[in-house]
Amino acid sequence: MTRIDVILCMKVKIIKRDIMKGPLQIYTDGACIGNPGAGGWGVFIIDQDKAEYEFSGFEAHTTNNRMELMGAIRALDSLKDTISVSIYTDSQYLKKGITLWIHAWIDNGWKTTNKQSVKNQDLWMELHHLTQKHDVCWNWIKGHAGHFGNERADALARNAIVQLRM
Repeated sequence: MTRIDVILCMKVKIIKRDIMKGPLQIYTDGACIGNPGAGGWGVFIIDQDKAEYEFSGFEAHTTNNRMELMGAIRALDSLKDTISVSIYTDSQYLKKGITLWIHAWIDNGWKTTNKQSVKNQDLWMELHHLTQKHDVCWNWIKGHAGHFGNERADALARNAIVQLRM
């Protein structure tokens, strides 16, 4: 599969990531039109000085779960230094996967309890590697419930899909 990662708001990411001050609040989201189908991910970051940063990207053919994972991966990958972060997601798949299930997957050679290969193993491995570089606190929040950070990350993910289709 060819990954098309187009970083929107690249200028903001490059200029400002070097001056982010932790701890950070990071909101991530993924979206898909069709599942599988065109997908996007969005990242919205607030640092300790209340400065805001955002970026997003898309893939032409993907799943919603992959986009949820990509949001978190791109958020952590954008951090220059080791830092304390709180990541907020509306995806139980992402939160439970990285906080509960991943330990058993690793111990079982990336197999589920049913002895099946873990779906999206490539992204889980990348995310796990990135979480080892930072002090990460994972938080689940209800999606589409009016939480500003989650709504912003959702809008970024959906707008990324629009950019793909242009």
